[in-house]
Parts: sequence; structure tokens; C-alpha cells
Amino acid sequence: MSQAVTPRHARHTAGLAGGIYLPRTADALAFAMSTYGIPLLVLATTRSAALTGLAFALEWVPRLAAFGWAGSIVDRRGAAVVFHLASLGRAVALAAGAVLLHLQPSGTVASVTVMVLAAATGVLTEFSYIAAETAGAGAGRRAGRRAHRVQAVLLGIDQTATLSGPALAGVLLLAGPAPMLAVIAVLSLCAALLALRTPPSPVTPARAPKGQPGGGLRTGWRTIRSLPALGWLVAGLTLSNLATGLLQAAGPVIVVQHFGQSTTAVGLVWSVAAAATLLAVTVCRFAIERLGLWPVGAACAALASLACLAAAQAPDYRSYLVLVALLMAGEGGMTVVLRTLRSRLIPPERFGSTLSATILILLLPFPVAGVLTAITPPDALGHVVTACAALQALGLFCAFARLRTNPALRT
Repeated sequence: MSQAVTPRHARHTAGLAGGIYLPRTADALAFAMSTYGIPLLVLATTRSAALTGLAFALEWVPRLAAFGWAGSIVDRRGAAVVFHLASLGRAVALAAGAVLLHLQPSGTVASVTVMVLAAATGVLTEFSYIAAETAGAGAGRRAGRRAHRVQAVLLGIDQTATLSGPALAGVLLLAGPAPMLAVIAVLSLCAALLALRTPPSPVTPARAPKGQPGGGLRTGWRTIRSLPALGWLVAGLTLSNLATGLLQAAGPVIVVQHFGQSTTAVGLVWSVAAAATLLAVTVCRFAIERLGLWPVGAACAALASLACLAAAQAPDYRSYLVLVALLMAGEGGMTVVLRTLRSRLIPPERFGSTLSATILILLLPFPVAGVLTAITPPDALGHVVTACAALQALGLFCAFARLRTNPALRT
């Protein structure tokens, strides 16, 4: 039996590497470098903190607005096609920006160029991300009982890119804006070419009215409501993201003003957290095989809740760093559970729209966390973090209590 299965498994693994993992790696690295590198580029080019903040908004506002369109177009045209075209479009935009900044490294033209790049790369990156996630979910469905392995690898790729991308962009920026943009353009072009090997995904028939392709976010919302297991997990993780987002938004204030550390120490917190997440994803991959989705998810939820409650009361920087790392490790484990669950439950022809709605819901707490940080006096931030951590613990407890007997998590 093993001799008959081994060649098939080897071909499946090779197909994953060439058609899923490699294009996802190139795209994730380009995603991280552009997301964190372009605001740095704006600051280096314009020397304006206000324009840097505006560039960050220009990256995210169009990205959030494009969620419904990205999902429905992926459903209509297929993940491989959208992945290829979005990555290729980003490569062209970045290459054009590199040429313009090489010819005009400062002045009005340079300022306009970097601001346009911020908006354009934000939208195109959203399309490529939704397409890559849809392709990854299809690979998980084809893997059957090994779906969690596929999702763990994909999450590991994303976390590795998040860990290395910003640092790489910062190093390349030392050589100048044009070289940094050129490298990201090459990575985007590699992702576009590798996407040609991505297996095709099911597409939705063109039934929706023009201007509302595939039903968009409404289709995704209806799908989430029709899947109680997915709905409860998304609800719990949304409350959890409020606490996590608050720690991210308030991190500089807590670390620099409360603990008296440097700004470099703020970055160290999230670098250690990313490393802890990678380790947690690896551990969860094997734990799910032995214990199943629900026990691993519930344990990660308990770890994240307790770590967040403790981080709000951390007495010093070192303990704060460790607790945030434990929090993000728990979040990483729950993300593996979420990605595995949605790849099993969401119908393939509606996956793009549902994924868009899911991610939009999960991201909404982050601007709320930013507002909370802005309106809360620094001395009161600890109390607000404690309140959000308690809300996180309650939300995750309710979610996993409802999911305990759900057959979708019995693996």
C-alpha cells in the first residue's frame, strides 16, 4: 500500500511546491516589502511625516474598499488568472516608479510618484492576496485530511515574509528608492510567472448583475451566516483582534514611554512575536494530526487570552516582550485552525467572496484600536488593554464552547 501511495504523494508535494508555495513566497515577500517599504520610501522622498501617514492610508483604504471586488472577480475569473494579472500589474507599476524616481529622485514628480504607488500597489496586492488564498484553499481541499499541513506551510510563508520583508526593504532603501522598487518589481514578476503554474480554481457562472460581480461582500456575508462553525470562529477572532490591534497600536507608547525603552525595542517585540508565531504554527501542524482541530484551537485561545490579560499588567519590558510573543503564538495557532476550517467549509465557487468578507470583518477592529489609542491618555492605556483582553477571553470562550460539538472540527 505504501509503495502505491508514495509516488502519488510525491507528485502532490511537488505540485504544491511549484504551483502554490513558490508563487505564494514571491508574492508574500513583495507584499511585505511594499506594505512596509513604501511608507519608508515616502518619508525618505518627501521628508514629511504627514505625507508618510497619508501614504499608509492610501495603501489601506483602497485595499479595504477592494475586498468585495477582489473576491467576486476571483470567483468569476479564477484564482490563477487574477493572481497572475495582479502580480504582473504590480510589477509594471513598481518598475515604472523605479524609472521615474531614478530620473527624478526629488521634487513634485517624486512625491506624486510615491503617493500613486502607495494606492496602486495597495489595490493590486489585495487582488493577488485574495487569489493566492483561494488557490491555497483549493490545495487544502485536494490534500484532504492533510489540509492543516498545507495551511500551516502557507501561514509560515506569510510570517517569514512579515519577519524579513520590512528589514529587507529598509536595507535596500539605503541604496536608494529605485533599487528598492526594482527588487520588489522583480519579486512581483516572479510571482506572476510562477502563478502560471497555479492549478485553476472553480469559477462562478456570470449570473450577477453588471457592477456587482459574483455578489461581492453580500455573497460572502450570506455564506458566513450559513456556516455556524465559521461564523463563531470569525466572531471570536474579531474580538481577539481588537486586543491584538490595541497592543500593536499602543505598543510604541507602552514600550517607549511606560518602560523607557528605545524605538528599536518596539520592533524587537514584534520580531520575537513573529518568530514565536512560526514556532507555534509548526507545533500546531503536528498537534492537529494527533489531537484534532478543536483541542488545538481551544488551547491556543486559552494561551492568547491569558497572555493578553497578563501583558496588560506586565511589570517590565522583558516580561511584556515574552507575553506578547505568547499572545501572537496563540493567535498563530488559531489562524491555522481558521484557515483549515474555511478551506473545508466554504464552497469553492464562493470562496473568493467569502474570504473577502471574512478578512474584512477580521480587519475592522484594527482602525478601532487605533482610535482607542488616540483618545486614551497614556496612563490609562493599561486599563483599556485589560478591558479588551477580557472581551477577547469572553469572545474566544463563547466561540470554542459553541464549536466543541461541531463535526467540522472533529479531526
